[in-house]
Amino acid sequence: MYARWVKRLLDVLAASALGLITLPLLLTLMLLVRFCLGSPILFSQERPGLNDRVFTMRKLRSMTNQVDAGGVLLPDIDRLTRFGSWLRRSSMDELPEIWNVIRGDMSFVGPRPLLVSYLERYDAAQRLRHNVRPGLTGLAQVSGRNTLPWSDRFELDVWYTRNISFMLDLSILWRTFAVVLLRRGIADDGSATMKEFRPGT
Repeated sequence: MYARWVKRLLDVLAASALGLITLPLLLTLMLLVRFCLGSPILFSQERPGLNDRVFTMRKLRSMTNQVDAGGVLLPDIDRLTRFGSWLRRSSMDELPEIWNVIRGDMSFVGPRPLLVSYLERYDAAQRLRHNVRPGLTGLAQVSGRNTLPWSDRFELDVWYTRNISFMLDLSILWRTFAVVLLRRGIADDGSATMKEFRPGT
């Protein structure tokens, strides 16, 4: 009953309240992004959600659009500014995703939504992570975040889908605050984002 009905109700109530509370902060950050990085303010990308349904996830933009002499975007680590790095470390870039929670695309807790291109790379077990709504935070995020091997992340994601409970969600949310405050596991060493998933990794 919790996973099917109560969890979604709590998501809507909490996201609506949090959205109102954090609106002044979000507007301030949007102005800072515009000043420091220019337009667009938001980074938008399609991600697969519940039952593989694709939705548009939005974050505050944290990287520039710098390109090399050939017009190709520079590596992420070269486009991440000091301000953008702070946004990522503090997880403030995730604030627009509250709207995804209200819309029903995401939940507060669940497997993090990954790239659409990964769908064809999953095996049958890994695909089970899409049996629930993706989350702003999840069990993998509080167990090592982006420093975990892909196999471990997927194992934790699937375990979560099979063991959802109110107390588990509450525990993950509590642990998330500690992870954000300590700023652990935000990216792999030497990169601005987590490494690409490939089968067998």
